[in-house]
Amino acid sequence: MPQPGAAAGSPFVLGGAFRGATLRVVDSVTEALQHPPGAVLVTGSHGGTSAGRYAMQARPLLAVFNDAGVGKDGAGIAALALLQAAGIAACTVAHDSARIGEAASTLADGMLSFANEAAAALGLRPGQRLAQVLSAGSAGSSPARR
Repeated sequence: MPQPGAAAGSPFVLGGAFRGATLRVVDSVTEALQHPPGAVLVTGSHGGTSAGRYAMQARPLLAVFNDAGVGKDGAGIAALALLQAAGIAACTVAHDSARIGEAASTLADGMLSFANEAAAALGLRPGQRLAQVLSAGSAGSSPARR
């Protein structure tokens, strides 16, 4: 049973922090809409436009997606520009480093592949391991397994 505030079906309970923002680990960015704004969203979602629109509604400090192989015309990372225009930091992990649709894999295994300017300002850069970046920005907090 998830702890209070945990999104149903998410592999991790909510907790931990990055730069003072609550870490929310959700398989789908759509799960973030049921939580207050200002969190760090680690998702298993692709980084396409539709995912970006959900993230805009959730108003996170940072949204993390899977680049889904980038795709035709950069469709798998289109959310980064959309969110940058809204002043929201966003980045992706490489599709061959983490399983698409599984936020636990995004967090544990993800290697950053792309970051918008707002995410770069928070210290996120392609080639970094997501878990290391988030733990470096936390006060020793990390999400716990259910």
